[in-house]
Amino acid sequence: MYNLTLLWKCETPAMDDDAELIELMRLAQAKAIRRRRRSAAGGKTTRKPRAQPARLSPSQRQGRHAENLACEHVRDHGMTILARNLSCKAGEIDLVAKEREILVFIEVRQRRSSRFGGAAASVNRNKQRRLALAAAYFLPRLAKRHFGGAIPACRFDLICIDAAGMTWIRQAFDSQARTPARS
Repeated sequence: MYNLTLLWKCETPAMDDDAELIELMRLAQAKAIRRRRRSAAGGKTTRKPRAQPARLSPSQRQGRHAENLACEHVRDHGMTILARNLSCKAGEIDLVAKEREILVFIEVRQRRSSRFGGAAASVNRNKQRRLALAAAYFLPRLAKRHFGGAIPACRFDLICIDAAGMTWIRQAFDSQARTPARS
């Protein structure tokens, strides 16, 4: 930055008109802009470097891997993936897909063992309710983007990955029975 009082004293000792001072400030500003453009073009960066993405924990990496496997499995069966990991206050939806004219919300669950009921048993009523609320939150946006604004038929699927392999449960639960009635 330029010190304008120093410029005023050194270059124009007899400056008494405000117009001349304004012109001097404009020239100094233009010179600073040219200098910044030259330094940016010369390879020097004026932007802050991007923050590194947060590292995932081992369990998060396993979950991401399971979602990738499920995504490939769903694509192999002819469905189109519309979105992944949609989250809101109500919960998160792992995969959103389109099968013909049906919007499919897919929950992916992975368990190492079936000691506590396995992957399918981990989607209890509370989890089903949160999935239904999250789906209701995203439904208008998804309908507008992928179905021309018309609300499509929807279903909730569950893909379970455990020691036995991958199991796809279509129409795993009914959202109407799980959402609280509004008055």
